Amino acid sequence: MNLIIDAGNTSVKLAIFNKSEIVHIETVAQEDFVSAVKKLFQQFPKVNAAIISNVGSLSEDKIKVVAVFCDLHELSHASKVPFKNSYATPQSLGVDRLALVTAAYYRKPHSNTLIIDAGTCITYDMLNDFDEYLGGAISPGIQMRYKAMHEQTAKLPLLEKTELLDYIGNSTENCMHSGVLYGVELELNGIIELYNSRFKDLTVILTGGDTLFLSKRVKNTIFADSKFLLKGLNYLLEYNKH
Repeated sequence: MNLIIDAGNTSVKLAIFNKSEIVHIETVAQEDFVSAVKKLFQQFPKVNAAIISNVGSLSEDKIKVVAVFCDLHELSHASKVPFKNSYATPQSLGVDRLALVTAAYYRKPHSNTLIIDAGTCITYDMLNDFDEYLGGAISPGIQMRYKAMHEQTAKLPLLEKTELLDYIGNSTENCMHSGVLYGVELELNGIIELYNSRFKDLTVILTGGDTLFLSKRVKNTIFADSKFLLKGLNYLLEYNKH
């Protein structure tokens, strides 16, 4: 069994895999990480390997706790990947993006796949039909856009995303909602259109914290999988065991 750790910007996701099946998943705050890990090893004593993707600020002291219980692989640009990485600056590439591209490779090798991860930031990653990772784009996520408007102005409030009936806002709050939500919707659909015009038989995968909210806003045919990153990390752990 494998322990998969996705340490993001705001929380840590923990998952237990039995081969390719997720048998347990939970999200904890960084301060609860050590106690949660200890509890997991009591609950799943057959776990003998772990991988961590640390894009947040989880400390080395906390990470070392995992290595007490099992073999631990810390994902980095030096980790082995099953595809050709043509990113110009691989050392600056987020390890979460490596995991997403790996999941895309194993889901459908030798095909054109665009992975959109809608989290704190929205990332776009392109794997072509030669199994070559080309790169993509990074833009602010939904909550980051709301936060920026609140923090960079004197009077705009901090809002949470909500469903809208009309793109024409009839109040300041509705105008903000419209700007963020329709802005993201048009961005997603526009970028997918761009990639569709260049890559034949493009598969689009949407994942990340805002997957469910955004999936109904995308006009193109997509596959929504909120656990895509965890699956990619599990594949990478297995790939780096050999």
